[in-house]
Amino acid sequence: MSTAASKVRKDSPSMSYSNITPSDGFSSCVIAQGTKIEGNFQSGENVRLDGVVIGDFSCEKKLVVGKEGRVEGHIKARDAMIMGFVSGDVEVSGLLQLDKTAVVTGNITAGNLAIEDGARFDGLCKMGK
Repeated sequence: MSTAASKVRKDSPSMSYSNITPSDGFSSCVIAQGTKIEGNFQSGENVRLDGVVIGDFSCEKKLVVGKEGRVEGHIKARDAMIMGFVSGDVEVSGLLQLDKTAVVTGNITAGNLAIEDGARFDGLCKMGK
């Protein structure tokens, strides 16, 4: 199992924390573009993914998959915003947002779901508790 954790300040000018709010806490993990992780990934903090994870992805707080982000495996998170590519099932207990640039191939289970015009989704969807 591969894991990565990085605590950085939200006010750092070189880091982008788009869609991670102060109420989510100040500890976050950023997986930068050009980074590739092969194996399952777990985090107890917010995660911003602009790289690639090949394996299952688990996040106890909020997951943001950036436009260049890619997950080839199942995702489980409290809340998630997907702007990139996911090949695998997505399970979110809270709000799942699919941005207009999102491509999801797999089944979705979410407490709440918001899909922007242009997002692509191929699979079954189950919403609510």
